[in-house]
Amino acid sequence: MTFNSAEEKYTYVNEMFGRIARRYDLMNKIMTGGQDIRWRKLVINAANLPPGGKLLDIATGTGDIAFEALRRHPDLSLVVGADFTLPMMHVGQKRANGRPVRWSAADTLRLPFPAESFDAVASGFLLRNVVDVSAALADQTRVCRSGGRVVALEIPRPADTLFGKFFKFYFHRIVPVIGGIISGQRDAYNYLPASADAFLRPEELKARMEAVGLKNVRYRLLMFGTVALHVGEKA
Repeated sequence: MTFNSAEEKYTYVNEMFGRIARRYDLMNKIMTGGQDIRWRKLVINAANLPPGGKLLDIATGTGDIAFEALRRHPDLSLVVGADFTLPMMHVGQKRANGRPVRWSAADTLRLPFPAESFDAVASGFLLRNVVDVSAALADQTRVCRSGGRVVALEIPRPADTLFGKFFKFYFHRIVPVIGGIISGQRDAYNYLPASADAFLRPEELKARMEAVGLKNVRYRLLMFGTVALHVGEKA
């Protein structure tokens, strides 16, 4: 799937996630075989939040990373779940059950927070969908305090391996069919594998994180290399 402009991609992604918001969590569990739960725990481990710390979950969607942070660290002083797709956050608000997430309508390219606001900035499956990966990383780094971490869970471009080819077949042929049945929005689940094909390799994303000033950047490959967890530290 290609776009004629950054604005066209921005609008499509916003509207697409709005259309699938109600079935998003169910589809995630089906697509990942329930591994998304484990991955969120790894994100919070990597965030290395201090007692009473502050977390920004950018592209929070329905709030799962924010909720996991509060489950693991109930003493956090601030957890912000931010997204530019309001229907996704509306689902999250209904699921909050009193958990103290502060919801914010925000674009990761122009975060409405002062510099050094958070001990960690985490995202799950965000960066493939932005129109400027470097700008997104730069603003996430800006709002992270010195010594804090930027954490990104992402689906990289599939590797040119036997398993990578199998994953592409699954992602391109099976997921859109299931997604179409579950959500009624097959085009959304055609976009998702296409976005991975057009995204960066893990080492390329590592280089982008280093280029915006993050230090000690490293990544861990999950699910046979089809998912990558990147972590960088702000000097």
